[in-house]
Amino acid sequence: MNNVGLLYVGAVLLINGLMLLGRVPARSAGALNLFVGALQCLTPTVLIVQAGGDTDAILAASGLYLFGFTYLYVGVANLAGLEPEGVGWFSLFVAACAVVYAALSFWRDGDPVFGVIWLAWSLLWTLFFLVLGLGRQRLTRFTGWTVVLLSQPTCTVPAFLAMTGAYRSNTTTGLIAAAAAVLLVGVAALLASRPREVPSATARATAPA
Repeated sequence: MNNVGLLYVGAVLLINGLMLLGRVPARSAGALNLFVGALQCLTPTVLIVQAGGDTDAILAASGLYLFGFTYLYVGVANLAGLEPEGVGWFSLFVAACAVVYAALSFWRDGDPVFGVIWLAWSLLWTLFFLVLGLGRQRLTRFTGWTVVLLSQPTCTVPAFLAMTGAYRSNTTTGLIAAAAAVLLVGVAALLASRPREVPSATARATAPA
């Protein structure tokens, strides 16, 4: 995944997680979703045009559209006041594709760390499907906290590591990434189980990724 785009995915995930927790208004989050969504659609288009038919390069760029379309969809839906079910069902498609990209990372690219990251994203988009597509509102706080806690380790941190040449992916780092992801999801569950301080005003906001 393009590392510059990945950096800003971390930002929009954080904002959308806070939106699900009622900390950021849906319309305010909508603007950033449009900015990042446009970036995540423009970048793979340029990469594919420059690939010259290289199937590996095209495959590497193709996953960016999953996020670009999600953020554009969320931005438009939030600003226009659309119902969230469409974004929710699209999230199910993204979650399924993320599992495929995870498998490719593990067994084709030899990159277990990004395999774990893709699985973490699949979990996030599955939660978006449950909350937005199926209306499972009891999962809203858990989803919000999971997005907030996973946004930086799965996006911002690997982006900076890759851009500075410090990214390493092997069996050991893959196991560390998996353990960290499980731990953070557990922390999200604990935080979500705490009594609410203020009722969420945007529980039904369209807010994935």
